[in-house]
Formats: sequence, structure tokens, C-alpha cells
Amino acid sequence: DCALALDAQSGVRHWVRNLALQPESSFWLQTSTDRFYPDFVAETLDGRRLVVEYKGKRYATNDDSDEKKLLGETWARESNGRALFLMAVKKNERGLGVHDQIKAKIEGW
Repeated sequence: DCALALDAQSGVRHWVRNLALQPESSFWLQTSTDRFYPDFVAETLDGRRLVVEYKGKRYATNDDSDEKKLLGETWARESNGRALFLMAVKKNERGLGVHDQIKAKIEGW
């Protein structure tokens, strides 16, 4: 679902599936215990880096996911507007599907 949603975004120049456990060639953030490899890395048309972690409903609110979300949001906030982070789910608390969650993140709504 998330790959299809990224592919359909008019605001995304290109994207890749981020490979876990490939520190030399993949994007990762350091957690308190190990490395976090978000699921997707994209470039928006305006040159920002969009990093998306896609979670199933059962895993979206566990402690591990909470730490990853906080870490990703902190990374994006400290990027001076050059990066975006999204913890996407099939349908969020606002009722948005993954396509619209990505669009909202890119467009800032």
C-alpha cells in the first residue's frame, strides 16, 4: 500500500525501498539500542527528503514504534526544513489513508 501510494504522489520525484541492516548504503537513525531503518526514502519535487515508516495497526503504538516516531520527528525538525518524517498507517486517526497521509505531509496540511 505504501509503495503504491508513494508511486502515485505528484509531489515525489523518486523513492526507494530502504534496505534494513545495510548501514553502508541505506538510510538509518540511531535508536537507544540499535539502528532504525525506515521503510521508504523519497525525494520530493522541491528537493526535500521524505522518510516513511509504514506500520500495521497492531504495531503503530508499541514502545518501539513510539521511539522510532519520536526519533524521526526530531530528525526532521532539526533538518531546517530539508526533511520530512511520516509514521504512516493504513488509516490514521483523522481517517486519512496512506496516500493522503503522504500528500498531507508533503503539502503541510
